[in-house]
Amino acid sequence: MKVAANISRLLVALVFLFSGFVKGVDPLGTAYRMEDYFIAFGTEWALPFSLFLSIFLCTVEFTLGVALLLNLRLKYLSWPLFLMMLFFTVLTLNDAIYNPVPDCGCFGDALILTNWQTFYKNIALMIPVTIIFIYRNKFRSVFLPRIDNIAVSIIFAAFAYFSLYQYRHLPWIDFLGWKTGADLTPDNPGQAKIYLTYRHKITGEEKEYLSPNYPWNDSAWLAEWEFANQRVDDSGVLKGHSLKIFDVDGNDYTETFVNNPGYQFLVASYSLDASSRKGFVKIDKLYEDISHHGHSLVVLTGSLEDEILTFREGLHPEIEFYHADDIELKMMVRANPGVILLKDGVVMGKWHWRDLPEYETLKEEFHDL
Repeated sequence: MKVAANISRLLVALVFLFSGFVKGVDPLGTAYRMEDYFIAFGTEWALPFSLFLSIFLCTVEFTLGVALLLNLRLKYLSWPLFLMMLFFTVLTLNDAIYNPVPDCGCFGDALILTNWQTFYKNIALMIPVTIIFIYRNKFRSVFLPRIDNIAVSIIFAAFAYFSLYQYRHLPWIDFLGWKTGADLTPDNPGQAKIYLTYRHKITGEEKEYLSPNYPWNDSAWLAEWEFANQRVDDSGVLKGHSLKIFDVDGNDYTETFVNNPGYQFLVASYSLDASSRKGFVKIDKLYEDISHHGHSLVVLTGSLEDEILTFREGLHPEIEFYHADDIELKMMVRANPGVILLKDGVVMGKWHWRDLPEYETLKEEFHDL
């Protein structure tokens, strides 16, 4: 039993450390998923608490992982460990059956699982967690209880600060599709495969064919078989991005800005009302500097036109605002506003508004800017 308990302790420790870290390094992304849950369950009143809960839960998870790894106060910490796993196992069963939220985000954006995969993972994890809980009174730390308490408190405070820092800046590790260096327009994206299903008119037998490899020009075959269904397999297609940029009249400017052969600054603000005015003051100064050198800067927002007209007062009137999906903007950069620098479809850099460099600093990094 002792061997099984220690193997379980180390296994669960590694899972909790990984899960807590990848969510804690991107607390805003975790908060977005919590908002999805609050909306799905009709508890919109809890939306203002999503960021606090994101940082708190990630910190608890990471702290439990360290406590398991170092064998700290497991007699008591086994209780929150067991209750947390029980709660999330029930929650993910509900997700798997009813699918209120397509991605629970149990490993942030580092590892995407389906709801059923997440539930099976939790079921498998409940086994070692239960062993730890049963054996909890027999775990012995090599330190005094007072040292254990101090260590757990320091770990909790340090990781909470770490996660808060990630929120106030960009994540140290970027798991998003718009990370620096990403090619948004791959040269050989591949092609989706289309499969057609035909049903025999008499026997009801169904056969699937990869288009166009089926006898579509055989009149005798067509007399016996009828089209039933089709499916598209795009798993082999390299998807650069799914961003769509429109002006107020509905004209599509996506290719113009994303594939701009020169330097292109995109400012992402999923909601202007929720954005930082201080951040836009810095962006306004950057626009003034780069516009003299022929570079383009546009603002992409999910806000309505009336909100844009009100918000842009006090900014350079030449700054152009365009519409984009707010969810897509949240997946581009974890800041409101955030700035992304593109060149010929490649992400050259991205910044939280707090860390936005001045133009002279950017010129030192990008010599032809």
